[in-house]
Amino acid sequence: MNIYFTRTNGPVDDAIDDLVKLVGDVNHPEIVREMILAALKAGKEHAGREDLRLMNYTMKEMRYTSKVFGPYRHVKKVTVFGSARTGPDEPVYDIARQLGRKLAEAGYMVITGGGGGIMQAVNEGAGPERSFGVNIQLPFEQKPNPVLTGNPRLITYKYFFNRKVAFVKEAHAITLFPGGFGTLDEAMETLTLLQTGKHNPLPLILIDEPGGTYWSRWERFFREELLAEGYISGSDFNLFELVDSVDDAIERINHFYRLYHSIRHVGKKLVIRLSSGIDEEQVRQLKERFSDMLIPGGDMYISGPLPDESDEPDILDLPRLVVDFDRRHFSRLRKFIHEINKC
Repeated sequence: MNIYFTRTNGPVDDAIDDLVKLVGDVNHPEIVREMILAALKAGKEHAGREDLRLMNYTMKEMRYTSKVFGPYRHVKKVTVFGSARTGPDEPVYDIARQLGRKLAEAGYMVITGGGGGIMQAVNEGAGPERSFGVNIQLPFEQKPNPVLTGNPRLITYKYFFNRKVAFVKEAHAITLFPGGFGTLDEAMETLTLLQTGKHNPLPLILIDEPGGTYWSRWERFFREELLAEGYISGSDFNLFELVDSVDDAIERINHFYRLYHSIRHVGKKLVIRLSSGIDEEQVRQLKERFSDMLIPGGDMYISGPLPDESDEPDILDLPRLVVDFDRRHFSRLRKFIHEINKC
């Protein structure tokens, strides 16, 4: 028989409903139902064994990711990338250790790849209780560092793509130290997600040692090649920031969350939740300066929670700024949040 996501499967739908009831305490059963149906559909199609193994393992890894991070949703986390080959005797290693320590002191938890080099330095600074490790199975280099060995917040992934999701999905800010292909891969992927709006805005901080040129040369390539050829826009440089001190990095992250709390799309409206309100004159000035990111004839205005936000009861008391955002100018949106935080 054919299987559909609509409730037209007769006894199959009844069997799934009975299974969910038998298990009990299943959150969002309508979504779980579709997950079961997707598995059944995949089994009936001409997927090979390896295809099914990939689907199966991916779901298991993502379920476990949610389980590990779930109890810490209320804590802001900073993902830190950098080379696994950086040695303890290098100045940037000590800077990374300082970053981990100061982030922990400021109330953040850190997420690293769980290996050596920059990752180990950050975990050393933050300490095991404020650290997550999202490791990857490799035949070389990537073994858990001593800080995270045996830590319940260490996850080891088979697939890079699941690991990448965890790095970015769970982060409230992302920082990068100099590194190799993997570090640059994470930098470019994060930039792409932010530029295209596939991830909500967050601070993306590129950290170098004082006098270092790693990230400044990277940025110069962007300006001299990508921007000059029209492959990116000038406003895309709003998506990241270059710093050469730990204190500056933490100040940039703290500033991002000075008034800004979170963001949500409700229908065609962009709802920006704020930790405290701003006045009508400030909104008027913001609208004037950022009219280019509004839909034609669009508006922005102060509001309470919209009806569709009732499923987030913990933040219903926060003031909102509702924006008729055009869903194109995401680098301008990042600048917009920066200006809100200056109000």
